[in-house]
Amino acid sequence: MTPQDNAGPGSAKAGFENVALDGATPSERISGVARWVVIGGTILSLVLVVNQLFNLQLFGLVLIEGRYLYLLGGLFLALSYLIFQIDGSKGGAPTVFDWLLFAASLVCTGYLSQNAQANLSQGWEYAAPQFAQYVSVVFFFLILEATRRAGGLVLFGIVTLFAFYPTFAGRVPDPFSGFESTFMQTVPYHIYSAESSFGIPMKAFGGVVIGFILFGAVLQRTGGGQFFNDLALGLVGGYRGGAAKVSIFASGFMGSMSGSVISNVLTTGAVSIPAMRKTGFSAKTAAATEACASTGGVLMPPIMGATAFVMASFLSRPYVEIALAAAIPSLLFYWGLFTQIDAYSARRGLKGLPRPDLPVLRQVMKDGWPYIFVFALLLFMMIGLRRETSAPFYATVLLLIVNQFRASHRLDLKRLGNMIVGVGMGLAELTAILLGVGLIVGSFSATGLAGTLVNELVFLAGDNTMVLLLMGAVTAFIFGMGMTVTACYIFLAVVLAPALEAGGLNQLAVHLFILYWGMVSYITPPVALGAFAASTMAGSNAIKTGFEAMRLGGVIYIAPFFFVLNPALIGQAPAWEVAVALTCALLGVAMISAALQGYVSLIGPIRGPLAIPARVMLFFGGLLIAKPETPVMEMGYLVSGLAGLALCALPLLMAWRARGADTAPA
Repeated sequence: MTPQDNAGPGSAKAGFENVALDGATPSERISGVARWVVIGGTILSLVLVVNQLFNLQLFGLVLIEGRYLYLLGGLFLALSYLIFQIDGSKGGAPTVFDWLLFAASLVCTGYLSQNAQANLSQGWEYAAPQFAQYVSVVFFFLILEATRRAGGLVLFGIVTLFAFYPTFAGRVPDPFSGFESTFMQTVPYHIYSAESSFGIPMKAFGGVVIGFILFGAVLQRTGGGQFFNDLALGLVGGYRGGAAKVSIFASGFMGSMSGSVISNVLTTGAVSIPAMRKTGFSAKTAAATEACASTGGVLMPPIMGATAFVMASFLSRPYVEIALAAAIPSLLFYWGLFTQIDAYSARRGLKGLPRPDLPVLRQVMKDGWPYIFVFALLLFMMIGLRRETSAPFYATVLLLIVNQFRASHRLDLKRLGNMIVGVGMGLAELTAILLGVGLIVGSFSATGLAGTLVNELVFLAGDNTMVLLLMGAVTAFIFGMGMTVTACYIFLAVVLAPALEAGGLNQLAVHLFILYWGMVSYITPPVALGAFAASTMAGSNAIKTGFEAMRLGGVIYIAPFFFVLNPALIGQAPAWEVAVALTCALLGVAMISAALQGYVSLIGPIRGPLAIPARVMLFFGGLLIAKPETPVMEMGYLVSGLAGLALCALPLLMAWRARGADTAPA
């Protein structure tokens, strides 16, 4: 995952320009001594992780968790100062000031790790020695500066405000007032407690996240991205709107591996957007399709980026439960996008890609079957053996071994060096952001606000579940504009999730609801970073692309309400109930997509003077068909389903009568 891609407008835009202007990847722009330090630091950190997670006891080294996290977090924090320049851009030659910050990070890391046992036994978060307090202040400001460079000014502002919050919490009006501390009480708590910077986010990173980020990076660097793109081309490229359907599949695969919306747009969009334009898609629709497909990839199992692993740590559940629960919501999102693309293509009479331009599926599978085998090993170890922590490391080793037998993607010394630097950059970036976001969690813990705010939110909502959900959706959308997906999720998991759970909603559904609404800002103006990055590649108007992405990705606004009100849509119900809920949801989403496009796939267009009222009827009919079994609307599946079908009848009849407008295969 590349968290900066998920950050505020300044950082994401800067990252895109760096790629576009000079044609070099950030890992190639780091050279000289800094390059060797990043390579050495990354290898050392990965050895540390493997030693800890596999309990190898190399050189007799056995680390308590606190010391391990200090070493891991401190090493990557130091590397972040060689990777990010003072303006937040990646790559380039570090200045003397950057080297000084790098050295200060290492010195503080050495002190923190050396005294981890004393911290644990003597409770330094409340009673640290004076010198330890001074070290914590230096490390605290190092974290803030690294967060600014890696996450951008918006995230930096939010983190800084909440990091200092305990120092003035007693003077804030209710419901946000809390226990107040002095500056020299607050900072040691942030650094030495297990509830702040080195709390749940860093524990998840040091335990599970790092292995999957490593696997995703190695998979992309060894030809996995090209394989999945060719596979998608071979499967659906020849059908109408084939180029866009390829984008859906390829971006889904790539997004699940990388966990980053912007980097997904930049990699798969470089191929898919020109292909869509060539086959008749408008510039804004091509860009919007890529933006939506890339956004959905971060929500798609089996990897889902770093946030899902943090969620597993928050909920104390195996990651595989999170991935399985996310499967149906992810299917609904991509089903809605696929049906809209099919309807758009049919309405405009678009054809698929020419057969000579498509790879032969048999040859693709023949050349790329090792990637399927590697994924099979990963899934077997995760689901069958329940070894989530070690699974990505075994899969990565197998991938590297297989890679050496493939001449087209074999790693030579230069490519291996670039891969290690790229991995180090991604991990350092994520570490800087997680350490910063941890300060937010720590402030809520230090002030006692995490517990009291829940009751206040429930009181404000008047115990109304829908009001709480709407409050949560709006809050997640707003914070998603300025935070990374992971940062937004962590913040809302502490502040909002307990209130929603107190309203009687399923815990896992609530956390997925927050995750989905935190992603909405990537395709929704005024920020819409995913849509804006894609529009730059397509040469389309950014705002128009954003609104087109809202229409194509419309299901992402609706599906979270479906599954948070009906746990059957995340698999939390008997099999028959899951099957009924999924069938109704798929049919309802298809009707909603047809209403948004004005064309019903396999039937025909909705035309005539009553077209607009008919599309409105089709939209609400789809909502009723997909509506969860919930007391919010006092009607069961049968009644709401029949009512929905009744509303859909006239629009479907109108489309059937106009079906001759398009006869291309679906």
